[in-house]
Order: sequence, then C-alpha cells, then structure tokens
Amino acid sequence: MAKKPKEPVDFSFIIHPLDTEDIFRKYKFMRSWPESLVKAVIRRVPPVFGSHITGIRSEHSSVEGCFYGVVLTSQQMLELSPEVTINKVIAAGRKSIKMGAKIIGLGAMTAVVGDAGVTVARNLDVAVTTGNSYTVATALQGTEKAAQLMDIDLDKAEVAVLGASGSIGSACARILARRVNYLTLIARTLPPLEKLAYRIKEDCGLAVKVSSNTKSAVRNADIIVAVSSAADALIEPEDLKPGAVVCDVARPRDVSVRVAQQRDDVLVIEGGAVEVPGDVNFNLDFGFPPNLSYACMAETMILALEKRYENFSLGREMSVEQIDEISALAVKHGFKLAGFRSFERALTEDMIAGIKERARLKRAALGIV
Repeated sequence: MAKKPKEPVDFSFIIHPLDTEDIFRKYKFMRSWPESLVKAVIRRVPPVFGSHITGIRSEHSSVEGCFYGVVLTSQQMLELSPEVTINKVIAAGRKSIKMGAKIIGLGAMTAVVGDAGVTVARNLDVAVTTGNSYTVATALQGTEKAAQLMDIDLDKAEVAVLGASGSIGSACARILARRVNYLTLIARTLPPLEKLAYRIKEDCGLAVKVSSNTKSAVRNADIIVAVSSAADALIEPEDLKPGAVVCDVARPRDVSVRVAQQRDDVLVIEGGAVEVPGDVNFNLDFGFPPNLSYACMAETMILALEKRYENFSLGREMSVEQIDEISALAVKHGFKLAGFRSFERALTEDMIAGIKERARLKRAALGIV
C-alpha cells in the first residue's frame, strides 16, 4: 500500500484507470471476474490514495503533492451520468484537502465530464485546474517541431483538429489558425464546429473547413492534432497518408495501437509529455520515464510552485492569453517539452529519420508528389 505523506502536501492530482487492464494491475484478483461484475464493484469503491509526489524543485520554489484515484474507467465515465463521476471527483478532492492540498488538478476524463471542472471547483474550498492550458501549449509546440523534422511546410500543409468542439480542441484550432493556411475542424456534430469556424474567421480571417466525417477528413490531412474525448480509438492505419504527423493528446488514445503495428511511415507523437525540474519521484508508474509527466499534471505543479492558488483552466472556454501565461510560468520554473514519445516508447532522431524515409519511398511508390 502506498505511504501517505507525514507533512501536508501543496497539491493533489486526481487520476483514474483508463480501462479494466489498469484496474487489474492494482486489483489482480478481479482479473478472473466477468467485466460486468468488475464495473459494478469498482463503481462503489471510494477514492483511493495513489502516491506521494516528492522532489519537484525549481530555482524559485519547491513543492510536494499526491495522486488520488477515482476508481472508474473512461468508458464508465461516458456511460454513467455526469453527476456520478463529478461526485466521486469531489470526494477525492475533499480527501486531498485533508492532506493539505491547496490546488487540485483533474486528470484525463475527470477533466472532461460535466462542465469541465466548474462544478468540482464550486464544491471544494481550494483552487482547481484541468491543466488544459499547458496541455494545449505543449501539444502545439510538439506538433510544430515534429512537422519540421518530417519536412512538412506549415504554410502548405493540410492541418486537422480532431475533437475541435471541445475546450482543448477549440483552443488548439484558434492558435493553429494564426499559423497555418489550410485547417479542418472535426467533431461528431457540426453546429459547434460552424460556430467555431465563424469565430476563427472573425479573429484572424482564415476560412476553415468543418467535418463530422472523421475518416474522410483525417485521410486528407498532413498534420492531425487529436484531442477528442472518445472512449475508443478513432484513427486506424488505413486513415493516414504516408508521412502524416499525428499529435495524440487524448487519453484514452484517439490513435489505434494498430497504427504503431502497421504504419511505420507515419509519425505519431504523444502530446503533452513534459520534463519536470528537480529530482522528482512520482512513486507511481503511469507509463512515463522518471522526471516526465503529462502537461496537465505539470500545470498543477507549475501553479503550486508559483503559489497561484486560484482556479485556472476550467470550463469549456479557454483563453489564448491564459495559454501564453502558463507557458511563460513553465519557462520560469524550468519545465520544458520532453523528447518525443510514441505509444509509450521514446523516439530517437534516427527513428524519426527512418519514418521520414519510409514515407518518402511509399509516396514515390504510390505516385504522390
């Protein structure tokens, strides 16, 4: 069992199992149970302490924190009423407050359900953030760098945002619209996309396309920023053109693991992987090497280091100014975009060069200029 800290922590970050495999890692005895029984039981499990986070230190400050777990899978959070999940998140938040946390970050689907943290914040006496602002900043930094490595010219590239009607997707689209000339917004329903397209036209003059046909829109894209809140993968191997770059910010993933197995001519990167300053020990394996975290986690740490104990990234609307602000604070405290990762493995420059060469050969074989 994870040891709780003896001294009060500065922040807490709320996590949850992405799927039943994550549950089985903690509750091994459940593996032989029917899935319906597993889901029924874990729905009744109260929030659980995850681990004590130590060693976060910048030139200006140091903080400690903890993980608290809401024991619901991503699929359950989509199937259950938002109130059920929100109440569980609030319960985890209250347990975090008892440990001293002055700011609480919402991870993965806990940041998506309901009103994206607004109700949670209203029911807790401390600051709350979804981490979405820094997630957007790092995703776009990584996408631009990956495009350069794959020799994709942003001025000429077809760029798509999958999940553009969500808070992260909308912000990504508004920022990308200032940098690219050809942009497509993708989501399940068109009215929110049309509203966003109108806003972008008003803001920067770019006429963007909208689509509810994920397959068709993705197949035309050179660069895809994937930020949907879908429970299942939306992008399959046959959906991508040779040499495409996909930044998959979504958790659970928007990109099927079959892409990693079958398409060695496309570059899929994980959005939001960040190097944390200091000698950090998360005391929890969430799939990253030491000293790396998701950007949403990092935003909570940055605000704690800055002693900005106030609500930050909440709700469905995101401010570009707020994204710029958290980016500046990240630089101040020594957080930076980590090397690229793809499907839980680090990508070297040689590996990316190999992807680029295989894409060139495949385009040549298909007669694509």
